Amino acid sequence: MGLRDKYAHAIQTAKGKFDGSAEERDGKLYWKGTVRSEAEANEIWNAIKTIPDWRNDVVADIKVTGGGAAGAAAGAGAAGGRTYTVKSGDTLSAIAKEHLGSANDYMKIFEANKDQLSDPDKIKPGQVLRIP
Repeated sequence: MGLRDKYAHAIQTAKGKFDGSAEERDGKLYWKGTVRSEAEANEIWNAIKTIPDWRNDVVADIKVTGGGAAGAAAGAGAAGGRTYTVKSGDTLSAIAKEHLGSANDYMKIFEANKDQLSDPDKIKPGQVLRIP
């Protein structure tokens, strides 16, 4: 069974929401594309995460474009609706410098993602972090 078969539920969930591709190569399933809202990104991620060993199989770059009313509503909230997909070699400090203007603001990102992070030094490629 190939990875596209293994992740058929996630691929089906992404249909009509995800503007991009889920390509199988080198033993990984590479997701690259955009969605209109944080809710759509989360729906796809939740479907991917139904497979227990997804971290070994999936490399994803899913960006939220924030178009339409859903994006505007998300932008009005405290979270701002922005996300960042962790890439190999990233640190919270580097992400904070790029998105918040100061590497010292890394704890703001950590605090906003405590539901999935237990240590600010332990982030993994493929994680989708909320940017406050």
